[in-house]
Amino acid sequence: MSYHIIETSQDIAQGVQNLTASCPLMREAYEIAGQPPLRRNENGYSSVARIVTGQLLSVASARAIWSRVEALNQPFDPQSLLALDEQLLKKAGLSTAKIRTLKAVASAVQKGDIDFARFVNQSGDLVKEQMMAVHGIGPWTADVYVMFCLGRADAFAPGDIALANAVGLLKKSDKRPTPSQLQKIAVKWRPWRGVAARLLWHYYGVIKNTKTETSK
Repeated sequence: MSYHIIETSQDIAQGVQNLTASCPLMREAYEIAGQPPLRRNENGYSSVARIVTGQLLSVASARAIWSRVEALNQPFDPQSLLALDEQLLKKAGLSTAKIRTLKAVASAVQKGDIDFARFVNQSGDLVKEQMMAVHGIGPWTADVYVMFCLGRADAFAPGDIALANAVGLLKKSDKRPTPSQLQKIAVKWRPWRGVAARLLWHYYGVIKNTKTETSK
């Protein structure tokens, strides 16, 4: 089965054009923030590791820790990660929980429970099911992987707080939507939910930066 894949900025532009033509929220987000970045990563172990490393961290902290973790693993693959001493990974900035998750994913790859090459032709739901069978991998990590590393145009992450905050702002609501509510809202953005998510993240980043600047 073939899937609509986001590969280039032109794909993002096409999605934005469709979304802004049919949804007032998307149109407002685009008018404020402009076209979102591509945010496309490779399909493989290092990308999973990077997503896990950056969870619940600021962008700056995630980049700093990832650069140290990446430097310890050359080439960056499951075998090299499993061979690393846990204390080295802790010194790089990883928590015990994240180390456990990275090693669990590495072991799953070595055992054949996760096959990144196979992911390319599988549905997003099936990919998520296999990823979430690994210790420490939850819905958010799996959704983000399908979106950015497999490039699925209709992937979405309803559990992402920034996406919920962005929608709350656009709807002029005092409360952000719950994951189930966001999932329902996002139905109208199909088959471009992956682009809608990028636009919402981009919009939210612009709004946060604007508030920071005006508060100085």
